[in-house]
Amino acid sequence: MSLSLSPAMLCKCLGDETRLRATLLVARFGELCVCDLVTALDAPQSTVSRHLAQLRSCGLLSDRRAGQWVHYRLNPALPDWASRVIDELCSAAAEANPDLMRHAQTCCPAPLTQ
Repeated sequence: MSLSLSPAMLCKCLGDETRLRATLLVARFGELCVCDLVTALDAPQSTVSRHLAQLRSCGLLSDRRAGQWVHYRLNPALPDWASRVIDELCSAAAEANPDLMRHAQTCCPAPLTQ
């Protein structure tokens, strides 16, 4: 099942720095709890949750609830082209934000190996 997502919608969804950084972290680490993202992004929980809701509503992220925690991952139904674009953007964002990646190493689970 493939998600209906246009290039313009993808750009709009990732056009905010917080949403781009959250997507970078989720793509790098595979699945993250909101609490991990709050710590890694050094942002209030309400701000992070609002951006995660926007990413979920445009179809980029999916979530699962585990007790009181919500965990986010890239939507497995993303079109192939969107996954490739996200991979490229995440590589560029990781290079541009080395402090974010260093900070995330201390609060997030070990990255998925591919």
